[in-house]
Amino acid sequence: MPSDLPIRKIIHVDMDAFYASVEQMDNPKLQGKPLAVGGGGKRGVISAASYEARKFGVKSAMAGNLAIKLCPELIFVRPRFERYSEISKKIRKIFYDYTDLVEPLSLDEAYLDVTKNKKGNPSASLIAKEIRDRILNEVGLTASAGISINKFVAKVASDYNKPNGQKTVNPEEVLEFLEKLDIRKFYGIGKVTAEKMYQKGIFTGADLKSKSKEFLETYFGKSGKYYYYIVRGLQNSEVKPHRTRKSLAAERTFSENLSSEVFMLEKLDHIADEVSRRLTKSKVAGKTVTLKIKYSDFTLQTRSKTLPYYVKDKGIILDTAKDLLYQEKLKNSVRLLGISLSNLNTETKKQPERKSVSVQLKFEF
Repeated sequence: MPSDLPIRKIIHVDMDAFYASVEQMDNPKLQGKPLAVGGGGKRGVISAASYEARKFGVKSAMAGNLAIKLCPELIFVRPRFERYSEISKKIRKIFYDYTDLVEPLSLDEAYLDVTKNKKGNPSASLIAKEIRDRILNEVGLTASAGISINKFVAKVASDYNKPNGQKTVNPEEVLEFLEKLDIRKFYGIGKVTAEKMYQKGIFTGADLKSKSKEFLETYFGKSGKYYYYIVRGLQNSEVKPHRTRKSLAAERTFSENLSSEVFMLEKLDHIADEVSRRLTKSKVAGKTVTLKIKYSDFTLQTRSKTLPYYVKDKGIILDTAKDLLYQEKLKNSVRLLGISLSNLNTETKKQPERKSVSVQLKFEF
């Protein structure tokens, strides 16, 4: 690692099977049983699966009818997002006891920069252990953590000793850690990209590192440059505590495919109502209305219209969505509709520039 590279102490905390674990915590009868949050009904999709269900191959984003074939004893429960949000706030309150540099990625995971922390503890590993212990004792759930010099390595490391574990990748260990890493474990490399890398003889981090930046950009476009630097442990992305919301949306998957726009109007009314409610709750408004249409063959289409003023009123959102629906003829029957508002009136406030901390490789981590 270059000695002048800014090295931060980053923790990535990831709750273990968060939605499913909350359900098991709230209902002891579900503990130790294969559980899926969501996914009920003929067209349902699973939001989360307990570790007992994962042993059968059940996972998030899987269709419920497939999951039940893999695990006939699977128990489906309806998601309770208000409850998950309530628990998430308690967990984040613990984070803020250690640092104000907290960047939530979702309800169940976040980055923490503890290079300088409120406890004056020089060891990020000990801080991560203390945070995990507090989450277990104060909230009742287990969490895993990855600790390293940047967000990417910390994110990858948090998966290593799941559930209820942590892994530290010290500064002098980063390069070897990344070289040995299976390419499928690289955060940001999905199934399709991994298959493309296999075709180019790239199976591990070492294989990726052997390719030139020109080679990677030729075959992977702009992402090639990202891969080139990441595998060398070079990432200078700061933990950003203030993330500006860029859009707000709601969508519905239907139990039966809809074949006519007439049958979709009532559905759009409910979706527009939900979007308006969320906009009001978040105290934002938007100019660009986007209609999302997923057809029965799973092809996806979006249609957008930008208004000359900010809106959050249900009526205007619904009328715009209707115009977009009738904008052109449907290509097939429809299984999902969604409405989103973007181009929001949230100003991006420039944060005070933080100086990078340059340190020696040998320091307590």
